[in-house]
Amino acid sequence: MSNSPSLSLMRRVCLVVGAAAFVVGSACAQSPTSLNSSSSNIASANESSSLQLVAADGLDGGGGAALPASPAGGAAAGQQSDDRGWRHDPFHHMAFEVGGGFNAPVGNDTPFITWGGNFTGGAGLHFTRRVSVLGEFQFMDNKLPGAFINAGNGGAGGNGAGGNAHIVSLTLDPLIDLFPKWSNSAYVTGGLGYYHKSTNFTETLCCDFYGYPETFTTNSFSSNQWGSNFGIGFTHRVGGFSGDGTMKLFAEARWVYLHTPPITQDNGVGTTELVPVTLGLRW
Repeated sequence: MSNSPSLSLMRRVCLVVGAAAFVVGSACAQSPTSLNSSSSNIASANESSSLQLVAADGLDGGGGAALPASPAGGAAAGQQSDDRGWRHDPFHHMAFEVGGGFNAPVGNDTPFITWGGNFTGGAGLHFTRRVSVLGEFQFMDNKLPGAFINAGNGGAGGNGAGGNAHIVSLTLDPLIDLFPKWSNSAYVTGGLGYYHKSTNFTETLCCDFYGYPETFTTNSFSSNQWGSNFGIGFTHRVGGFSGDGTMKLFAEARWVYLHTPPITQDNGVGTTELVPVTLGLRW
């Protein structure tokens, strides 16, 4: 019985110590959670404040960074930009072309003219993406057959005898693009204009003052007349000077018809028919 008060006191001390330990442990367990929660709340508040400041700065015209646009908005803006590039480019109404190629005689001209080359240049207006009108200059240079050269030189043709037929034209030619929105397209063209044709017979002799062969024109005749042309072509879009996408490579073949005077006095052949094939660039 003498030990009873001591045991009771020890029990009380142990109970108090255990309760204190339990309280301390609970507080320690809750502290990290509270800290993490507080940190998250502070970060969220800071981020929200930053976004509000950036938005306000952007609205006020300041130097702050603008908020990123949505993907749908960016796509729509790009589509608008492409459309405006063609519509608002100050030169989009202007049309230009340059090219060169070869010519082939057809019809009644095969005994009087052979193959040759051509140069073509033009300028005009785009009325729409589909319809353009070009004023075109073309120079065609064709050789003459040997038999015709001998006849033109009075049968005195030799190794130095030669000849050529030159055709210079100025024409007005509408052009219709059949598939203007496609990268690869086809078109039709044709028109009327002024044609000057000259047929020249030459003789090359040796030599000039410096010892070089010299070529003389021994006979020549020319004519001026109206003529016509019609052609088809294909294009491949390659871009543009200002991102407008109107520059194209083109390849075309035309039929050119001239009602020229008779070539010689003893025949009634008066027409000139050629097919110039031209490769070039149009924008």
